[in-house]
Amino acid sequence: MANEMTDKDIQKIKDEIEHRKLVVRKEALEAVKEARAQGDLSENFEYYAAKRDKNRNESRIRYLEGLLKNARIISEDRKDDEVGLYSVVTLYLEEDDDTMEVKLVTSIRGNSMAGKISIDSPLGKAIKGHKVGDRVHIKVSDDYGYYAVIKKIIQTEDDGTDDIRSY
Repeated sequence: MANEMTDKDIQKIKDEIEHRKLVVRKEALEAVKEARAQGDLSENFEYYAAKRDKNRNESRIRYLEGLLKNARIISEDRKDDEVGLYSVVTLYLEEDDDTMEVKLVTSIRGNSMAGKISIDSPLGKAIKGHKVGDRVHIKVSDDYGYYAVIKKIIQTEDDGTDDIRSY
């Protein structure tokens, strides 16, 4: 499955890979070297911690490179009065008689705990392209869905603060 990303997502990933390869990798290798020089490796916590950090960095690099291999570039374009990428949307949830605010982001930046909803999620798919006042059905599964009304849309831009998700 292709990951839908913007040009800015691609650049952010490339920048992180470059930083990890040129800076973090060098620091991690140096830490392993220093810990190894301390002697007996069987009881050397610093050596195991340094190796773990080095391996985490290499795993993150592979993960990010995999994201790039499966990337499909999408446009950030949207209409001013419709929900689109980076829109902050206030929703009235009929079932709960409550409101919530979410920001629509690409799938690699999704973080529902922080209110950043992926365009690939059921909620993201349901509200994308709709306008203030529209009542939308969010289908969670074949057996369950709920209705929400779009109360407010604030159009924002990618300010670079939305992190790329971890694996």
